Amino acid sequence: MTHIVQIAPAISSGSGVAGVAHALEREFIAAGATVERFTAAEAGRPSGFRGRTPLATHLTRARNVVWFSTVGTRRARRFLAERPDAIAITHNDVMAGDIYVNHGLLQAAMRARGDYAWRMVRNPVHLFTAVRDRIRYRGRTHRAVVALTTNEAELLRSTYGRVRAPIHVIPNGVDIERFRPPDAAERVQARAELGVDDDRTIAVFIGHEFERKGLPIAIQSLGTAPEVLLLVIGGSPDMIRRAQAQARTAGVSERVHFVGTHRDPIPFLWASDVLVLPSAYEANALVVLEALACGLPVVSTRVGFAPDILIDGENGFLVERSAKAVGARLDELSSQPLDGWRVRARQTAEQYAWPQIARRYLELIESMRRGGVGAALGQGTPDDAGDEAGG
Repeated sequence: MTHIVQIAPAISSGSGVAGVAHALEREFIAAGATVERFTAAEAGRPSGFRGRTPLATHLTRARNVVWFSTVGTRRARRFLAERPDAIAITHNDVMAGDIYVNHGLLQAAMRARGDYAWRMVRNPVHLFTAVRDRIRYRGRTHRAVVALTTNEAELLRSTYGRVRAPIHVIPNGVDIERFRPPDAAERVQARAELGVDDDRTIAVFIGHEFERKGLPIAIQSLGTAPEVLLLVIGGSPDMIRRAQAQARTAGVSERVHFVGTHRDPIPFLWASDVLVLPSAYEANALVVLEALACGLPVVSTRVGFAPDILIDGENGFLVERSAKAVGARLDELSSQPLDGWRVRARQTAEQYAWPQIARRYLELIESMRRGGVGAALGQGTPDDAGDEAGG
């Protein structure tokens, strides 16, 4: 029987890394594997203050990253030593485990936001993370690395030069039972709760980092998409106030609706017609899959999973990171029936249901149990895959 240990700061239902690990755990168990967890809680993370200010929250998160990367690593290695038959899948921080899932590259994210050197130097945890991950990828910490997209696999190689472990591209999945197109009544109710009639085209933006994810571009794009309303999910009060000012400056404030942060995006996806994501960097952008699963075409820049999954004119559009390019596609979609787009979007997402994605992990695990990890990125042989994947 396959024995799997998942290592992550937290594992729970929902979004983010914790939600990914939880979805994989569910599917591994359904496939007959024995699964254990090693989280920060199991590692004995000390309790700390829970500040209500942004600074206190930032300091708590920074401390947790350093603690789980150092103390958590030592305790994870002891935990795994007691389970020599297990294959360990690590998500974030800990420097142990057979397979490391790369959920994002700090350096790439900071470069995308601009002022790279200043952003790195002003935050000691960024410098710590950069050094930690260079050791991770250039050394022998893991036997295999999973990149969530082909773009991310290339970024790994361009950032670190030679990644010693072979790189395998396995995307995140989506819960196609939870994320599904609404029926007619559900759509009417979702729109009624927003106070929008069914004749208007709604483009939804979901994300917290407004600048990196391109909200200012989405707002400006409304100037060339006059029939489109923009629904914004996420952001802190200060971020929303700045974005509202940007909308007023652009002269489109009456067509931008901010609803703040919500744990469940589904009602807003059901109310919408298209997802817009003019982001500068994404490791994966799970929201793209979630939107497709709900039947929404996607207008996105060439980041994260979008180039792997979007086909221009079929289930969305890949665009340059400019208001003109985004607005042109939103305007095009607002001027035509979207029934066919919705069907094609849903069909795309169904190919990435979590059972299929978990099966790909299980195939990698089986390869490792047989003594190899397979050719990385479709290159080489098991013996030379590590060198070729690292460039």
